[in-house]
Amino acid sequence: MVTRWSIVSLMLAACLFGAALAEAQGQAQDVGGAFIQAYQNGQINWQTGLITAIGIGAPPANPVNMAQARAMAQRAATVVARRNLLEVVKGVQIDSATTVENYIVTNDVILSQVNGFLQNSQVLNTAYMSDGSVEVTVGINLRGGFADVLIPKTVVFKQETPPPPAPEVKAPVTTPAAPETKAPEVKAPETPPAPATPAAPAAPAVPAVDTAKVYTGLLVDARGLGARPAMSPKITDENGQEVYGTTMVSREWAIQQGMAGYSKDPAAAASNPRVTDSPLNIKAVKAEGKGKTNLVIGNDEANAIRKVVMNQNFLEKCRVMILLD
Repeated sequence: MVTRWSIVSLMLAACLFGAALAEAQGQAQDVGGAFIQAYQNGQINWQTGLITAIGIGAPPANPVNMAQARAMAQRAATVVARRNLLEVVKGVQIDSATTVENYIVTNDVILSQVNGFLQNSQVLNTAYMSDGSVEVTVGINLRGGFADVLIPKTVVFKQETPPPPAPEVKAPVTTPAAPETKAPEVKAPETPPAPATPAAPAAPAVPAVDTAKVYTGLLVDARGLGARPAMSPKITDENGQEVYGTTMVSREWAIQQGMAGYSKDPAAAASNPRVTDSPLNIKAVKAEGKGKTNLVIGNDEANAIRKVVMNQNFLEKCRVMILLD
């Protein structure tokens, strides 16, 4: 027998499910060209730094009432979602050689801190299914306090690098010079000078980068190279000399802003608030490292960037966007 209460409950559940579905669809569509790294039960938005995971919980076989069944299913779904969130976090590349999993398995203190953050991760969405099960989405941001735990304290940042000691300058030791003896000068016969040939006019140099322009960030196109995202990417020239990396920024900026944002849409990346509206555009030539997270750019472009940042500080503020496939 269908009671008025059961009908109201079903209508309420349908409304909640519809609202949750609409919200989830809106979140999925509003990615703004972000680079999304998908996993079996979660994903990482490398533009915003948000990591999310999904868990599904079933109601008990013999609940006392509907409210108890729903609450227990929701609790079980949250536990599963946070367990899945840990699996997603483990796969995050800290740098080209190290993942979060590599880092936490060697340090019980860090593992405990990571688990603490995940147990307090935010419940972003709860969907109630028609069979009584519940789907919960939880999330945590890869930046801020969580990044401070994940980035090893051994990583050298700009503010942590002490200036090298000044080299000791010693007075040169001088010895009395021997008296100079000159050989008799022998003059060669003079020959008339050859007629000068006019030199061809040199072609005007066309710089790849306008070093006099004011830029609001750096946009590196790494599409087609198999490059992958990381918390601490590095950009070098073709000689292996660093153009951008942790030694260029303070730990505080890297933790709060993230070393770089990642996108798959050139237009969205160029207008992203991280680089605003006038970024310096550079094409990477190669992705290096075990995790393919380090990018190589041409020597000419690297030297131009070095010249630009002598008077502009967008790299120090992590104003870097990277385009990936």
